[in-house]
Amino acid sequence: MKIYTRTGDAGSTGLFGGPRVAKDDDRIEAYGTVDEVNACIGMVRSAGVSDEIDAQLCEIQHALFSIGAELATPNPDEHGMRIIDSAAVKRLEDWIDTHEAQLTPLKNFILPAGGAAATHLHLARAICRRAERRVVTLVRRHEVSVSEALIVYLNRLSDLLFVLSRVANLDANVDDDHWQRPS
Repeated sequence: MKIYTRTGDAGSTGLFGGPRVAKDDDRIEAYGTVDEVNACIGMVRSAGVSDEIDAQLCEIQHALFSIGAELATPNPDEHGMRIIDSAAVKRLEDWIDTHEAQLTPLKNFILPAGGAAATHLHLARAICRRAERRVVTLVRRHEVSVSEALIVYLNRLSDLLFVLSRVANLDANVDDDHWQRPS
């Protein structure tokens, strides 16, 4: 099977079980941004994180692929594409609680800085926030139905990525870079 099909050369792409749409369609923007988060998380995993965090990030990558599949499917219920549920959100919350327990409480904002893994996690967090915004836009503008847990998952994932950035700095023995108000 060839990787190129030439069917998208005119600026459209096919949805799973649905029509062709423009490559800048809000649906494509949403699942494309989720794909960016997933790729960035892959970059994090290559930057050297603990085995525990690597396993969590691997699970998240599978979940993000499922989110992308749901977003790429006009009728996800017909195709069994509603995979993310409240249990997936709860798992993220449990990981946040576990990781936060080893961190000093924040009293200031911190800059997206530190070691390689931490800065990649900050980038993944920022892209995740954009993915969440793109999904909200898709739902609001087009009344597209997404699973209730999908937006919550993206919101909680960005929180986890922030916490993991701090853990990565802790593991690398790098202090968080606290924001200082310009004088």
